[in-house]
Amino acid sequence: MKFDTPATTNPIDRMTVVGRPTPRIDGKYKTTGTAPYAYERHDVNADPAYGYMLGAAIAKGTIRSIDTSEAEAAPGVRAIVTYKNSGPIAVGRFNTAKLLGGPEIEHYHQAVAIVVADTFEQARAAARLIRVDYARAEGQYDLAQAKASATMPKGNADVQHGDFATAYAAAPVTLDETYTTPDQSHAMMEPMASTAVWDGDELILYTSNQMIDWGRGDVAKTLGIPKEKVRLVSPYIGGGFGGKLFVRAEAILAALGSRAAKRPVKIALARPEIFNNTTHRPATIQRIRIGATKDGKITATAHEAWSGNLPGGDPEGATSQSKLFYAGANRSIAERLATLDLPEGNAMRAPGEAAGLMALEIAMDEMAEKLGMDPVEFRAINDTQVDPMKPERPFSQRHFVECLRTGAAKFGWSRRNARPGAVRDGQWLTGLGMAGAFRNNIVLDSGARVRLDRAGRAIVETDMTDIGTGSYTIIAQTAAEMLGLPLDQVDVRLGDSAFPVSAGSGGQFGANCSTAGVYAACVKLREAIAAKAGLDPAAAEFADGHVAVGNRKVPLAGLADAGDLIGEDTIEFGDLDKRYQQSTFGAHFVEVGVNAFTGEARIRRMLAVCDAGRILNPVSARSQVIGAMTMGAGAALTEELVVDKRFGFFANHDLAQYEVMVHADIPHQEVIFLDGADPISSPMKAKGVGELGICGIAAAVANAIYNATGVRVRDYPITLDKYLDRLPVA
Repeated sequence: MKFDTPATTNPIDRMTVVGRPTPRIDGKYKTTGTAPYAYERHDVNADPAYGYMLGAAIAKGTIRSIDTSEAEAAPGVRAIVTYKNSGPIAVGRFNTAKLLGGPEIEHYHQAVAIVVADTFEQARAAARLIRVDYARAEGQYDLAQAKASATMPKGNADVQHGDFATAYAAAPVTLDETYTTPDQSHAMMEPMASTAVWDGDELILYTSNQMIDWGRGDVAKTLGIPKEKVRLVSPYIGGGFGGKLFVRAEAILAALGSRAAKRPVKIALARPEIFNNTTHRPATIQRIRIGATKDGKITATAHEAWSGNLPGGDPEGATSQSKLFYAGANRSIAERLATLDLPEGNAMRAPGEAAGLMALEIAMDEMAEKLGMDPVEFRAINDTQVDPMKPERPFSQRHFVECLRTGAAKFGWSRRNARPGAVRDGQWLTGLGMAGAFRNNIVLDSGARVRLDRAGRAIVETDMTDIGTGSYTIIAQTAAEMLGLPLDQVDVRLGDSAFPVSAGSGGQFGANCSTAGVYAACVKLREAIAAKAGLDPAAAEFADGHVAVGNRKVPLAGLADAGDLIGEDTIEFGDLDKRYQQSTFGAHFVEVGVNAFTGEARIRRMLAVCDAGRILNPVSARSQVIGAMTMGAGAALTEELVVDKRFGFFANHDLAQYEVMVHADIPHQEVIFLDGADPISSPMKAKGVGELGICGIAAAVANAIYNATGVRVRDYPITLDKYLDRLPVA
């Protein structure tokens, strides 16, 4: 199905199933332990072998020698694979470093061997018997030091619109500040895990992966085998946040170990290895300059960002929102990338905007204070309904000001004391903060197959994944709405490369695109059903388990008496995303208390107002947003991968020392969704929302702490050691 004109009225608009608060249909399997995750495929083989990864003990250098003889003789060991006997290992399309290192070592804990044994304990014990002699090389592990030698990333270009230098020099009110964000980890609950099975020269990989077709292609390229010889299966994923967008080491190691041992092999990375072996959000240094008139109109914006990565890696992209979020005729946007010998930096929830808004939305508050303006009003008067650099290109929808006004009214923003440090609650300094939220709406082609069986049940098949976001439910809702079936008459099968290729889970495009693909397949199935019933497909209506035209009504049950009726199609997006800027918007409001004696900061309440098109399932959408808000609160207050700048690794590489926030840390969270179906986005008229919730929220916390204390901290996380000595006298 081509989608190249805005959607008109269609069956989804009935919203008898879509848009209704619906508990997740996969919840019962997860809560009863019957959902098969990648490491738990007990159906694969009654007697699998177990793999254990050995990670490099240096961050940069080479392996002089590797002795596996003692390990090979250990009890239960079936195979050991290193670079010496692995065969050619290529770098996959989305991987910067090799997933099996040697003799060159590119980062700390890069895999150098997999040990396969009869039990996990035997594999782990044997791995400790491998003797590796390294030649350590000097590396660069400090972004601040590497900043001076950073260069423009390959494929990027600085953005210059208007004359920033002249406009900034002429502006009566200006801001010039630098902000830093640290390296951060995804820290998902389910570890990187895979179970590999070879059937002759064909590989079946049960793995925890967000993007099945991408992953299938990467496995094939990495192992040097045809793509059609690889099948990826990933029906349940225990969190990803972007860390499972691409194939990681454990998947390749499981495949190599299984091939060598000639048995199914399962491997899960131990938690302390995940932080350095897999990807993370890179640290940034961001300089922001803003010039404005005395009445608050922005006339000049400059955003420069520095981040680091391994050679061949990409930048964090922290300036992306600054091209589009606020009005202003003159802007200068630049990114620079430094070579660092730390583990690979790659996508983490809302890559680019999450880190960029941590800086931009503090800068907006600082500018509002310089102007003597309310932060909400300053943002509102700098709203724009068109791409600021392409005025002929409007936003498909933009209700940012409505987000601001709705949130301010609901949160009680008018009661905020604009004088920092002025409000006390016993020994607590209290303050309110807010920030804007922005995240682009990405559209990717997505396919699905929908069957109608003899009993009148619908079966949906697509390689779309569910990373805890509720994909099973919204896909079932879509099919139920399109076919006029109750929700319990729809079965959804996900995460298998044998199914039609979907958009996958990432970039908050999964919900909108995958359901649009199901919509397209259901249109085909509706035509097949109507034809089988002898009805005019163009006039057919589907409701209550029947298809009808006029007074003639035919039950769906029994129509597929000669075999399943099938509809299969792919939604193919045209150029609407080129003709219109498609984005999502929000406003965050936060109240904090800071202990006047100890400096301890506690979040008391949070509110998010989101403009993200049609909300397909308010229950799962709310869960996504409050989870993102919690994750953003962690970015504001606790989360930092601490770099050992002598030896080049993240020192706090476990969940005991990398401190994530949880919902219990925040007493009250509320989410409001604006009602705004966007016909330019897709036939579903929906947009993504799962990453919007993390965009801007960290800055809202930072701005609330400033309002509470009068102390401005521009270096995340905002730990008490950065402001304790500057608190007002208790």
